Amino acid sequence: MLPVLESCANGEVATPDVIDNLAKKFNLTQEEKEQLLPSGKQTTFSNRVHWAKGYLKQAGLVKYTKRGYYIITDAGKDVLIKKPKKIDNKFLGQFKKFQDFRNRKGTQSGNGKTEESSEVLADSATPDELLRSSHKAINTALASDLLMRVREASPAFFENLIIELLVSMGYGGTSENAGRAIGKTGDDGVDGVIDQDPLGVDQIYVQAKRYAEGNNIGAGAIRDFFGALNIKKAQKGIFFTTSAFSPAAEKTTKSLGSRIVLIDGKRLTKLMIRYNVGCRDEEVIHLKKVDEEFFEWD
Repeated sequence: MLPVLESCANGEVATPDVIDNLAKKFNLTQEEKEQLLPSGKQTTFSNRVHWAKGYLKQAGLVKYTKRGYYIITDAGKDVLIKKPKKIDNKFLGQFKKFQDFRNRKGTQSGNGKTEESSEVLADSATPDELLRSSHKAINTALASDLLMRVREASPAFFENLIIELLVSMGYGGTSENAGRAIGKTGDDGVDGVIDQDPLGVDQIYVQAKRYAEGNNIGAGAIRDFFGALNIKKAQKGIFFTTSAFSPAAEKTTKSLGSRIVLIDGKRLTKLMIRYNVGCRDEEVIHLKKVDEEFFEWD
């Protein structure tokens, strides 16, 4: 992670250039540079650089500027000034952002405490438990990256993303133009609409608020959306946000009945991953076990 951070010490860099420069710095052989992951879709070295960059981003030491580019943050500069011998997960643990990230990777136990991560459980867990734990950690990092990118996109992009997600989930069936973003001045507080049937007889209206973390949706926004649904004479609505909903907003939604469904940033990224919106399958691993019936001889 230290070489990856040092690579952007003087300004914005492109990840492919960092990969090439570090391969030269480490004097990798051609065979080492071409070594592929089991999926055969990415080199091992490139994968390590991307993960290092991702963890540095989670700690707040770098930030993404545009596709394939990143730059050092003030916190990252402070780290380099101290000239650490190396940067690893233990080193990143001093940063609250990384602590929060690692806590999200864990699972909540019944007493509300976060269970140990796969690194701690490595000595006692079974191979399939470790695999599932690693899978969860990968998806947690992916969800965080997706949410960051959505928050940095334009409001119009966010509205269209929501429509694409709903269509991918099966809303609108096979009809053309089943979902469309309509957010604009004079839209009466509605950002999109989804047809639930091919003829568009039954519709779901959508509100989409692209807010930063901590800027939670309040009860007033819920009441405004409820009013917009009444103007449209709509029976159903979905309120999406990249932040979260305040307790008052959730209480207001319940008091208004079941007409409005709330989707916060955490649930949004889970849906994006499940329906491959903004992400794609990199590798499929099959877990197999003995077919007991096959070995049942007469």
